[in-house]
Amino acid sequence: MVAEFKVGEPIQVAGARVKVHRLLAPNAGPMTGPGTNTYVIGDKELALVDPGPLEQSHIDNILNAIRNRQLKWVLVTHTHGDHSPAASPIAEETGAELVGLPAPEGMHQDRSFSPARIYTHGERLSCSEFSIELIHTPGHVSNHFCYLLVDEKLLFTGDHILQGTTSVILPPDGDMADYMASLNDLRQRRFDFLAPGHGDIMTDPGAAIDHLIAHRNKREDKIVAAMASNGLMDLERMTLKVYDDVAPHLLPWARRTLEAHLIKLKKESRATETGQGWKLL
Repeated sequence: MVAEFKVGEPIQVAGARVKVHRLLAPNAGPMTGPGTNTYVIGDKELALVDPGPLEQSHIDNILNAIRNRQLKWVLVTHTHGDHSPAASPIAEETGAELVGLPAPEGMHQDRSFSPARIYTHGERLSCSEFSIELIHTPGHVSNHFCYLLVDEKLLFTGDHILQGTTSVILPPDGDMADYMASLNDLRQRRFDFLAPGHGDIMTDPGAAIDHLIAHRNKREDKIVAAMASNGLMDLERMTLKVYDDVAPHLLPWARRTLEAHLIKLKKESRATETGQGWKLL
């Protein structure tokens, strides 16, 4: 497993019909796990998924991996700093088309990313070797795409579905109701593999998505129970109560996701916010 996640070394992770290699960016950390996964799709005609941070060594590793081949598309799942900043220099070097959605308003967004045009849900990009379907999956952030490698039934999930952990939902742009709707949409589709933005390939997509849906529902039930037992609660107190199973250094991120859950409950007329905190209706 350690060798599979060696920084900068192309590792083949799929390829019954279309070869897929993973290159790991040198940005391991509490929120990125081993680092950001950059994926190279194809043999002679290529697509690149999530070129990663603006780290020259990683950019050099990508360019070395695709040397003497045609890079047609650079696909960005979303415009957070660990996924998209290397897109522009790679596109300038190779002439590849930038695919994705522009950065929304908010913190931590990469405003250097400028897609060739506005792409839409359900579009397909095709070359002689493979086809890729674009699936809009808002929730983590509003401009999130997953990319389906149709020939392999392999879904590149960015930060929408992660291996071994759950995505942070970042309001106001991130939206828990959208996230749950996106998960339920994906659950209706058929995939053989999930290739996340962080972590390893997942070979049971249905179970992975079911786990996420159940986890979010369980967390929401815990939020409702906390307000039912304690009445009016501020975010600090509720975070400690609801996320008592989360490591202290992750609590600031848990608080953001808690806000997303509460905003969803407010939209559903199940909770309301006052000057002193949140309570059930």
